[in-house]
Amino acid sequence: MTLSFSSLGLSAARVSHLQSLGYHEPTAIQSEAIPHLLSGRDLIGQAQTGTGKTAAFSLPILEQVDANAPMVQALVLTPTRELAIQVCQAMRSYRLQGRPKVLAVYGGQAIERQQEQLQRGAQVVVGTPGRILDLLNRRLLSLQQLSWLVLDEADEMLNMGFIQDVEKTLSQAPADRQTVFFSATMAPEVRELATKFLHSPVTVTIQAPKASPKQIQQVSYLVPRGWTNVRALQPILELED
Repeated sequence: MTLSFSSLGLSAARVSHLQSLGYHEPTAIQSEAIPHLLSGRDLIGQAQTGTGKTAAFSLPILEQVDANAPMVQALVLTPTRELAIQVCQAMRSYRLQGRPKVLAVYGGQAIERQQEQLQRGAQVVVGTPGRILDLLNRRLLSLQQLSWLVLDEADEMLNMGFIQDVEKTLSQAPADRQTVFFSATMAPEVRELATKFLHSPVTVTIQAPKASPKQIQQVSYLVPRGWTNVRALQPILELED
C-alpha cells in the first residue's frame, strides 16, 4: 500500500504545497518518522543520505512551530556548514507563505551578522555545533523556549570531534523538548548520547537498497539562472529514491 503525505497527518495546506514542489509520495523514512514526530515522540532514525530524512524531520517541525512567536523554538545541528545551508534551504522551501523564519548559522560568517538576524527573530535555527555553542556562550542565542532539537548525521558529528560540543548544547536545552537523532550508522558513542538525552525514543531503521539497478535512467533538469549547484541538487536528492 502506497502512503500519501496526507495520510501521515500533515495539514492539507502543507500537502498541497509539497505537491506543487513535486513531492507526491513520501519516502520510507518519511512514512515511518513523520507520524511519530507529529505525535511528540523522541526518535532515532538510521538512514543514509538521500533517503529524504531532511523532510522527515522538517515537515513535523514546520507544522507545529508558532510563526507568530519570535523566539527560537527548533534547533537543527549539522556537522558541516554546507549541510547547514542545505537543510536551511530545504526547510525554507517547505514553508507556507514564507513562514516561519529559518536561519542558518555557521563558522566562516561574521557572528555580528548572525547576532542581528537572531535579534530580529527566528523560530528555527540550523547550525554547526561550534558556532551554536559560541552563540550560546555569548548569550546571543537562547534555548529557553526550545521545543524541538534535531541532531542530523550524528555519526559525522562523532567523526569530526563535535560530540562534546553537541553534549554541551543538549545540556542547555529544556528537558521537556522533543529530540531527534538521525545517523547513517549507530556507533556506541552515538547510542550512549541517545540514551542520555532522549526519552523513550522510537527507533526507525531504513535499509539502503543493496542491489544495483538493472537499468539507469538519465534525466536532465533545467534550473533557474543564478541557482547554486547545492540549491538545485537538494530537492532532487530529497525527491528521488
